[in-house]
Amino acid sequence: MNQDLQRLVEVRLDDGGLSLDELCRVVSVTPDWVTERMRAGLLGGGEADATVLRFDVVALQRVRWMLRVERDFDAVPELAALVADLQHEIARLRERLRRAGLE
Repeated sequence: MNQDLQRLVEVRLDDGGLSLDELCRVVSVTPDWVTERMRAGLLGGGEADATVLRFDVVALQRVRWMLRVERDFDAVPELAALVADLQHEIARLRERLRRAGLE
């Protein structure tokens, strides 16, 4: 990601999140890719209209993880979502260890 786009993402995340179009631009996916996973309950939002949603840093990271797993391992979206859940949990546990001075 170039520096201008990186700066835009940081500003947007601080201002309440990325729009669907901004998220798609940052991660290089189509809006259909995102809305399909939202309808399946893999990104949150369920049946919500993705065009009015804002995506926070957690959603951005989840989309990146899912996309990577789907592309690198030719995984189905459900498996990619499971891997994203596990990666999020590992990151959370590592942070707890770091705070406790054990890592």
